[in-house]
Amino acid sequence: MSITTNVARKILRTRLPNKYRSYTTVNNEPPRRRVVITGTGAVSPLANNVSESWSRILAGESAITKLSDQFKGLPCQVAAQVIREELPMDKHFSKSDLKIMSVATQFAIIATEEALSSAKLQPNELTAEQRERFGVCVGMGMFDLTEVYGAWQQLQRGYNRVSPFFVPRLLPNMACGHISMRHSLRGPNHSVSTACATGAHAIGDALRFIRNGDADAMLAGSGESCIDPLAIAGFCRLRALSSTHNDTPKTSSRPFDQKRDGFVMGEGAAILVLEELEHARKRGAPILAELLGYGLSGDAYHITSPSEDGTGATLAMQRAITDARVLPTDITYVNAHATSTPTGDRIEAHAIQRVFGEHATQVRVSSTKGAHGHLLGSSGNLETVFVVQACVNNQLPPSINIEHLDEAIKVPIVQNKSEQWCDNNASPRIALKNSFGFGGTNASLCIAEYRE
Repeated sequence: MSITTNVARKILRTRLPNKYRSYTTVNNEPPRRRVVITGTGAVSPLANNVSESWSRILAGESAITKLSDQFKGLPCQVAAQVIREELPMDKHFSKSDLKIMSVATQFAIIATEEALSSAKLQPNELTAEQRERFGVCVGMGMFDLTEVYGAWQQLQRGYNRVSPFFVPRLLPNMACGHISMRHSLRGPNHSVSTACATGAHAIGDALRFIRNGDADAMLAGSGESCIDPLAIAGFCRLRALSSTHNDTPKTSSRPFDQKRDGFVMGEGAAILVLEELEHARKRGAPILAELLGYGLSGDAYHITSPSEDGTGATLAMQRAITDARVLPTDITYVNAHATSTPTGDRIEAHAIQRVFGEHATQVRVSSTKGAHGHLLGSSGNLETVFVVQACVNNQLPPSINIEHLDEAIKVPIVQNKSEQWCDNNASPRIALKNSFGFGGTNASLCIAEYRE
């Protein structure tokens, strides 16, 4: 029997039944500020809004396509790109805006507008004091290398050829800064850049800002856009990208499948509106889900590979569960980081088994990256949006492109078709969302269906 199971049973003997308890009063711990999610927005390869992206996820569709001739000669010839022609850029930006903002920042701003609209929250209607309690926590995992290469070419022609906006377009915190300036938000202004865990860390940090009383509301997430030949070449040299499914782009990203051979790069942004519960109630906000917990860890092992025993992933999940003040047995879904790499998916699945012990057979697992690729720093936040949608709609998103499940994967996978999450309302729907990044950085979020 695992240590986790023993601890869970000990706590069970000292707590009230589920129907009588609050998420914030388990095991005689002091109450704390509850944090809820009231709005979401997304620009993704699937669609440029949340509802259409979610519909395509449930339908098992893939947005991965063949790359252009610009990428000719590279081992990987597929990616999941945002359809730029369908983005209403003139609605959101002036020509001068576009000069000073990177594409990733533009994506994040558009997603922010949808998130605020979804939350029925317009910052220009708030008082100055309220805007001082409203913060922004938006990160970026990696800037567009084309920007650097282009500036270098301009420098060869002369110093004055380098754009004065070159550096502001590159800085990872600029999406955060632009969002804050657009809406006069003077609360915490915090940017995260932790590779592929960026979006999840941003949401978790925002949770703590609200819980600790530094803010009453936060915009949290990340933007990413770095699909360029140099980035693709670099990841290919790391042997991280898929290269054996170039002729069938839509099936090239296949988490947990026996023939997975690497991730497919994606781009986009997702933003969530987080609020302290009473703040949301007072303004009659639509409450979509509750953010219960946040766990972090480091692998302390290797710059790109997780350790075989999955210690880092295990610790992040365990810490998120502890922070959420729930039991492992309360959780029935894990939205996995699983990027479609041979090693990473297997190690994460083993870590999930280790965390949940005997309960692992009751925890369904899926990764939506088969549909939208791996958005690097924006993967955790986009996938958190999908977990929120799952909480609202009682539907689990599938892992698509599984033809033969890897025999080493022993956890129950939601394969190829969406599934109903719960068939009764006896217990709240509670999930974990995992995100892991190069450098051995790990984050796990605990998200639940909202209940009074």
